[in-house]
Amino acid sequence: MLNYLEFLDIQLRDILSKKPKLEEFLNNNWLIYNLNTNLKIKDFFNNFWENFYIEKATTKQILSKSFYDFYISILKQENQDNLLDVQEITIIAWNNKYNKKENFSFLNIKRGEIISIVWPTWSWKSRLLADIEWMASKDTPTNREILVNWVNPPKTLRYSSDFKLVAQLSQNMNFIMDLTVLDFIKLHAESRGIKDSIDIAEKVIQEANSLAWENFDWSTPITSLSWGQSRALMIADVAILSKSPIVLIDEIENAWVDRKKALDLLVKEDKIILIATHDPILALLWNKRIVIKDWGIFDIIISSEQEKEILWKLQELDKTILFYREKLRNWEKLL
Repeated sequence: MLNYLEFLDIQLRDILSKKPKLEEFLNNNWLIYNLNTNLKIKDFFNNFWENFYIEKATTKQILSKSFYDFYISILKQENQDNLLDVQEITIIAWNNKYNKKENFSFLNIKRGEIISIVWPTWSWKSRLLADIEWMASKDTPTNREILVNWVNPPKTLRYSSDFKLVAQLSQNMNFIMDLTVLDFIKLHAESRGIKDSIDIAEKVIQEANSLAWENFDWSTPITSLSWGQSRALMIADVAILSKSPIVLIDEIENAWVDRKKALDLLVKEDKIILIATHDPILALLWNKRIVIKDWGIFDIIISSEQEKEILWKLQELDKTILFYREKLRNWEKLL
């Protein structure tokens, strides 16, 4: 990586050809109007009149250093994007509460795959979710190990506050910021370096409204969203805006959203999904589920043909329940 002085000694044309995103900085600071790319970077900043810097309330030293800092931020973003190219994660077995080895050696979960997690009360389901969220490396109370692409993720990713391998949609959803839905999504988009935040916001709102039972628009204050609308907004936000390749969802059946559409949206965005659920339909909807018992992974079950038949029956029952629920919501009498 170039230091500041080495950076200043590069020809502007060369650095722009390698990192065209640097033009954003030149445009935002009105430097594009005196653009001579044949100059070295230090000479380029010397090429402006002193009055230019006075009008901008800055100096050429400050502006050239800011240009370098912007270059470094681009490099960091590119490095993180490469590290976030997660194709699979692996859960390595540990010993349960009673110091007995779990009933498996390891579990691979590939990109675009959904795994359900089922458990009885007080079985430490949250510990498994936490271990995955923090990419445990034998340094949590469980002594678990979570691998990314069969290697331990670097500490820069495990402890980074800017880039997260894992996005978690918890049961708690409370907004306290005084923003409209549009401003909230734009803030998320811009913080993640996404251009065309208006267009992306429209897509997020459209997807969120397809999940929620009640629609909202981008002028709606986020503090006035219902429970279901809030969860729908965050699911769409994670699916479309978040770069996190792994998503943990805790009891989506309590969210008052179209759960199947929500998960289809996340899969469409090529995420690894782990969903903790008590809903038998969600538990059986995919081929594999993790069973937690006695503070450990007790079993990993692959759905049988018999279970798929049971799933079909449950889905038919669910359609009937949804049919009557909509009638009640619309103040209709049940006949």
